[in-house]
Amino acid sequence: MVTDRPIAVAGAGAIGCFVGGQLAAADRRVALLLRPRVKAEIEQFGLLLTDFDGSEKRLDAGRLALSEDPAILHSAGIVLVTVKSADTADVAGQIARHAPQDAVIVSLQNGVGNVAVLQERVGGRRVLAGMVPFNVVAMGEGRFHRSTSGDITVGEDADNTGAALSVPGLNLRASRDISGVQWGKLIINLNNALSALSDMPLAAQLANRDWRRLFADQMAEGLAALKAAGIVPVSSTPIPMNWTPTLLRLPDMIFNAILGRTMKIDPEARSSMWQDLKQGRTTEIDYLQGAVIALAEQNHVDVPLMRRIVALIKEAETAGKGPPGLSPQQIRGVASC
Repeated sequence: MVTDRPIAVAGAGAIGCFVGGQLAAADRRVALLLRPRVKAEIEQFGLLLTDFDGSEKRLDAGRLALSEDPAILHSAGIVLVTVKSADTADVAGQIARHAPQDAVIVSLQNGVGNVAVLQERVGGRRVLAGMVPFNVVAMGEGRFHRSTSGDITVGEDADNTGAALSVPGLNLRASRDISGVQWGKLIINLNNALSALSDMPLAAQLANRDWRRLFADQMAEGLAALKAAGIVPVSSTPIPMNWTPTLLRLPDMIFNAILGRTMKIDPEARSSMWQDLKQGRTTEIDYLQGAVIALAEQNHVDVPLMRRIVALIKEAETAGKGPPGLSPQQIRGVASC
């Protein structure tokens, strides 16, 4: 891997612009493959990266190469894939046509199936799995706000790609069990749907015990499906994954004290699925809950709550009216007390 070549971000939305911007702020050569609307926004306003800790970095548009043409991948040493899971096959084709054969492809996407799709379609290029634990919200006028804490994890490789991408403001670490890390993130990401259905900020939702119990029950279904399949998820926090449902059910005062020590959440943080419903886009529910349901079916595990949540998200997508603002009782399908 030639580290002085550009780092390209294929599909630069909220996560891609934030990650690419942090790399460019550290004087890395960065190329963003992005939609015309996002390109025009950055060209007009530049790039403003803000963080939950109050810090910010501002970059002129000239600090990055911007294009809607995948030919921008032509000299990349590393290609970071940040598209939605449904778009993975398309972007893989663009990489196969335009990226150098020795480019390293790194998936920074939700879900657990994207690496297999990339490996099948990028023409023999090396593909690494990655996991992004934090949320980024596109605020408009070139501003991208990281609203939760955590370090990116990538699969361990001989070239130490994770270290090559780690810069101030964007810490990366390597893992020998990146599959376990991805499954652990997927289990946590099951809450994305609850955030979208509630129309509440993540911090407010986690501060409410009824919402945490709902999350805990859904997570317990997911963990049962993984256990039946022989998959051991790796927690991205110091709290073991199997303990998390129990901790979520604790009284507010105890839970909030534990959460404050393990994760920082901006008061206005929202999930990516909430953003999708807000903007009338198809969500990644089939790649999150859908992946767990498929695993549960293969191993004869019942996941009724998860199935109901998928149905409610699909209803919201069809209605096209944004997040529906449901209560925990409505999601469970029971009368409120």
